[in-house]
Parts: sequence; structure tokens; C-alpha cells
Amino acid sequence: VNIDVRDIMIKNTTDSGDQGWVSIGNTPTGGKIYDLLDLTGGVSLMLADTLIPSAYLGQVRLLLGDKNTVVLKDGTIQPLSTPSAQQSGLKLKVNQTLLGGVSYDFLLDFDVDHSVVKAGNSGNYNLHPVVRVTTAATSGVIKGTITNMTVAKQVLVSVLVGTETVSTYANAEGVFQLNGVPPGTYIVTLTPDPTSGLLVKTIPDVVVANGAATSMGSISL
Repeated sequence: VNIDVRDIMIKNTTDSGDQGWVSIGNTPTGGKIYDLLDLTGGVSLMLADTLIPSAYLGQVRLLLGDKNTVVLKDGTIQPLSTPSAQQSGLKLKVNQTLLGGVSYDFLLDFDVDHSVVKAGNSGNYNLHPVVRVTTAATSGVIKGTITNMTVAKQVLVSVLVGTETVSTYANAEGVFQLNGVPPGTYIVTLTPDPTSGLLVKTIPDVVVANGAATSMGSISL
């Protein structure tokens, strides 16, 4: 899934209008293409790294271009229609006061599974970005490794946070990492590819702490 990122912007209010946005992106002129499926197993990339005023941060805006595509299993490349993201950008609520002299890591976590939607029987695909924004200091990480990925083929890892599902896919080596999980105790669900013949596995009592990574070690399905 290739995403055309044009800019990252911030705003110090919760007003959703087009006034007051400030660019902090490091993206080159014309944008840059990123394959979201390269960003699994705890791999991330830097979209912006800059000094900003110590003040209230209301929103982050992810501005996408029109060169978004999805590559199907047969190698066919299909364009992703993204009208809303192109026109005004995807606005993400942060609502946090930033203190002076402190470094903050904000993670934009793209939920690929729910962001790419097939448009009926037309053969077209739409991009409806589902993105969570979290701060490393106020959340934790769950990570681990699936040992039998060749049998499982593909594994979706998920936890339920309130009414919201936080999920990721294990990469080809079986490594997975759930980012931006609030502190608490969770049930982790591991869902292999339906054609693998393996059963869904749930692991209870996984504890997450602020700013820490909880390792589940090696897991066989």
C-alpha cells in the first residue's frame, strides 16, 4: 500500500477550519511515497523532526497527494481514490499541552486493514485513512515473534482498547509490534490466515506500562 505524503501540519486549537495550520514536515517538494507494508514489526519512519513552540497542541494534519496506490497479490497496481484527504488533509486530534525543553514522540499509526476499501464490484479501490495518533510517553508497546509464519502465512495481532481495536500484522519474519497501547492489562488475539488451517489464539493478562515495551517472546500458533 503506497501512500503519497505531501506534508505534516500542526494546529494549536481544536477548531477544524483551514486557518492556523503550520507545516512541520520534512517531505520534499512534490511529496514522497511510502509503502505502509514495509512499516511492520516495529519499523517506523520519521515524517517530521523539528522544534515547535511549547504550547497547547490541538491537532496534527496529514496531507496526502494523489499518487496513492495498492498492489494486488497478482502484481496489478491499482490507484487509491482519496478525495477527502487530498482536499483538506486528515486531521488527527492530539489535545495535549507541550512543555518547553521536552522531546515528544508522536506516532501516526496507519490501520491498513481498515484504510483500503474495495468499491463494490467496480474493481476500484478507495483510501479512507484510519490513523491513530499516540504519544510514546503516555502509552506502551506489545511485541513478539510468531515462530511458524510459513504455516500461518499471515497473522493479524490485535487488542481491544475500550471500544477500539488496535491491530497490526506480523512481518515476513513473524515479528510484530503494537504501538500506542494505553497502560493496562489486555487480551492479545492472534489471527492466522483463514487458509492456513490454524486456529485463532488468544493470550490473556498482557500488561502494558507507560513508555515501556512488553515482550511476549516467541509464540507458536
